[in-house]
Amino acid sequence: MTDKTDSQSYSRLAIARIFSFVGWVSFWTQLLLGVVATGIFLGFKIQRSGNQIGNPGSGFGVFFAALGLLSLAGGVVVAFRYTRIGKKLASSNYSNHPRRIETLNVIRMGFMVNLIGMLLTLFGAQAISGSLLLKALSVPQGAVGFSPEQLSRLVQPIDVLVVQANINTVTAHFSGFVGSLWLFNRIHK
Repeated sequence: MTDKTDSQSYSRLAIARIFSFVGWVSFWTQLLLGVVATGIFLGFKIQRSGNQIGNPGSGFGVFFAALGLLSLAGGVVVAFRYTRIGKKLASSNYSNHPRRIETLNVIRMGFMVNLIGMLLTLFGAQAISGSLLLKALSVPQGAVGFSPEQLSRLVQPIDVLVVQANINTVTAHFSGFVGSLWLFNRIHK
């Protein structure tokens, strides 16, 4: 009887350590990539606010990218909840331990938040990259002198940074999704 209790306690502590480790790695990865992406998007909006000539695809793309960033905030919260679950599982007081169904629901929520976030961000990336392609194709070949209106139709470095911000956001969601998947598989071992 003691061996069974000791092995259950060891298993519970191992799962608690895994939850804490995966939660913190996922939390910091998503948070750092999200902060960088948010900074790039804010810089893009500030830089583009003075520009009268807009890019129709980028407005739609940036909207979906912003929704992806909002869902990333949810992913960061879920990752932090994983660390709290790990802390509760490590407690010696059995009444503090979360129920298995509650733990699985948090993991499912992590799946959904990160999957929806990836989808929204990918919609934004498609619109932004499409508008950049149209910008690049609209410049006449061999043109040397540009008027201010023509200069606004050129692909600017900030446009490429917006693509990078989308990649950061998708990567952050992907890391959260992989963390949730790994926790789900560890629980069902």
